[in-house]
Amino acid sequence: MKQTFAIGIGGAAGQGVATPGDIFAKIFSRRGLHLNAYNAYQSIIRGGHTFLTIRTGPEKVTNMGDGIDLLIPLNQDSMDRHLGLLTAGAACVYNAETIKPGAAGNGVQLCPLPVSKLADITRNKVAQNTLAIGAALSMMGIGFQGLESVLTEQFKKKGEAVVAENVGLARAGYEYATLNFKPFASPLPMTENRYAVLSGNVAMAMGGAAAGVKFYCAYPMSPSTGVLHWMAAHARKAGIMVRQVEDEIGVINMAIGAAHAGVRAMCATSGGGFALMSEGLGMSAMIETPVVVINCQRAGPSTGVPTKTEQGDLWQMLGAAFGDYPRVIAAPLDIGDCFRLIPEIFNIVDQFQCPGMVLCDLLLSEGRLSVDPRDLDFNPIIDRGELITRANGAPSGARTNGAYKRYQISESGISPRAIPGVPGHIHTAATDEHDEDGVLISDEFTSTVKRRAMMEKRMRKVVGIEAAIPSPSLWGPRNADVTLIGWGSTKGVIEEACEILSEQGVSANQLQIRWLVPLHGEAIVDVLKGSRHTIIVENNYSGQFARYLRSETSYAPNGHIRKYDGEPFMPHHIVEAVKEQLTGKTKLSVPTHEIMV
Repeated sequence: MKQTFAIGIGGAAGQGVATPGDIFAKIFSRRGLHLNAYNAYQSIIRGGHTFLTIRTGPEKVTNMGDGIDLLIPLNQDSMDRHLGLLTAGAACVYNAETIKPGAAGNGVQLCPLPVSKLADITRNKVAQNTLAIGAALSMMGIGFQGLESVLTEQFKKKGEAVVAENVGLARAGYEYATLNFKPFASPLPMTENRYAVLSGNVAMAMGGAAAGVKFYCAYPMSPSTGVLHWMAAHARKAGIMVRQVEDEIGVINMAIGAAHAGVRAMCATSGGGFALMSEGLGMSAMIETPVVVINCQRAGPSTGVPTKTEQGDLWQMLGAAFGDYPRVIAAPLDIGDCFRLIPEIFNIVDQFQCPGMVLCDLLLSEGRLSVDPRDLDFNPIIDRGELITRANGAPSGARTNGAYKRYQISESGISPRAIPGVPGHIHTAATDEHDEDGVLISDEFTSTVKRRAMMEKRMRKVVGIEAAIPSPSLWGPRNADVTLIGWGSTKGVIEEACEILSEQGVSANQLQIRWLVPLHGEAIVDVLKGSRHTIIVENNYSGQFARYLRSETSYAPNGHIRKYDGEPFMPHHIVEAVKEQLTGKTKLSVPTHEIMV
C-alpha cells in the first residue's frame, strides 16, 4: 500500500462534503484504481464537523491510512484541525477569501483559490467545492475530460444549466491550478482495471438479494439504514417484499414470521434496536426457524455517539435472548466480505434451523471500498436444508407412522422443516418447550425427560455448525516476532500495520477471526501457542474478544491494543503500540488521548 494517494475533505455538515467525495471516487474507479473512503461526521444535521478521507492507489487499499496528500478544507475549522496531517510533498487547496492557512509543515504547498474571481457572478453556494475539485485533478495530472463526464452524470437531474455551471467552475479551477500551482511529484496512475464502489450496507443488501432473500424489514437506525434504502429501491426488481416497521420488536417478529412461512428473511439494526430484538431471537431458536439479523455497531452505551464506529456489541450478541440455544455469529472482514458473508450465513442457518447474526460496524456499513465486479457477478449455491414444500415433498424420515414430527429427535439435531400449509404436515409452532410433534410440555408433570431430550437435540446442532464453518488461518511469516489478533473490520488496518512493522525490522503476522460463534477455539490456540508474542487489537474499551477467547479457551494474549474514541484505527496507532509493547514497557493499551487524530 505504498503507492497510495489520500485526499481529505473537511467542512461543516451542509457544506456539501459528500459530493466532492462521490466525484473523486468515480474518477478514481474509472482510472482502474482501488479506493477506500471513510466519512467522520457528527450527529447534528447542519454545522457539525465532517471529514471525509478517500485513499486510492493501483493496489488494494484496505484502510484510510495515516496521512493526507491533499487537503481541501471548506471552512476555517477544517483548516485548523487537519493541516497538521500533511507531510512533505502534500498540498492544501482552499478558498483564499474565507480561510486563513496556519503554519504548514516543510514541503507542504498552500494553494489559495480566488473563489469570487474564478466563480464570477455565479450564485452557486458551493462554488468553492467544484473549483477545488478542478484544481486538485489538474495537480494530480488527470485530464479534464474525465471530470467533465462525471460532473455531467452528477448534476444531469438538475438540468443542463446546472451541469454547464459546474463544468465551467471546474474548468476555471483546473486552468487556474495549471498556471499557478505546482503539480504533485507523481501523476495519479491509470490501469486497465475497473471497479465497483460499494458501502458495506449496500454490499450486505446485495448479498441478501443474491442469497434469495424475499422478505426484508427494518426500523431505520444509523448506521444500518443504508440496507433498508437499497432494499426499498430495488424491491420490485429483485422480487423482495420490504417493510418499514414501527419498532424493532415488530421487525424481528415479522422477519421470523416470514421465515416460518418458508422464505428467506433478513433485518438490520444497531445495538439499541438489537436489544429490542433479543426476545424474538429466542423464539427463532425455540421454533427452529432460521432468520438473519444484521447488527451495525456504533459507539454506545445507550444512544452513545450514534455516528461513530466501535466493536462494543460482541457480548450483547453472545448473550442475545435467554437460555441456551444454537446460533451463528459472524463478523465481515471488509466491505467485499459484507457481500460474500450473507449467502454463506443463510445456508448455515437454513441447514441448522437457527438464528444467524452478522456483527458489522459503522466503519464498514457506511465506509466505501472498490470491489472487482466479477466478485459480485455470481450465483451462490442456495442450500435450504431439510425444507419440505409443496414442490419437493417430504424427505426420507420426515414422517413416522403417518404422523409428521416437526421436532423429531435426530443424531444431528436437525429435523425436517415443513412450511405451513403442506398437506399432511400439520404441527404446532410455539415459544413454549414442546415434544417432537410440537405439542407443548410446559404443563406436564413428567416433562423433565422430554425437556432434557429436546434441549440436547437442539444443542447437538452446534457440532455440525462448527464443522460447517472454516477455522481462521494465519497470514504472514509463521515465525514472526509478533502475532496480531483481530476480528471483523480491523483486518485491513492490521494488515497494513504488519507491512509497516516488517519494513521497520519487526516481523509480524496476523490472525483475523471471522466466525465468532461457534468459535474454533482449539484451532485458534493451536496457531497461537507457536507465536512469540501475541497482541489482540479491538475497537472497544474492555477487550471484549479477548475476554471471550479466554472464557472459551483459557488463552490470554501477551498484550492488547484498544481504541474507543469512536474513530477507527490508523496504521500508526498499531505500529507504535506494538513497538512500545515489544520494548518491554508495562503499558498494554493505547489510551484514547494518545491515539485521537
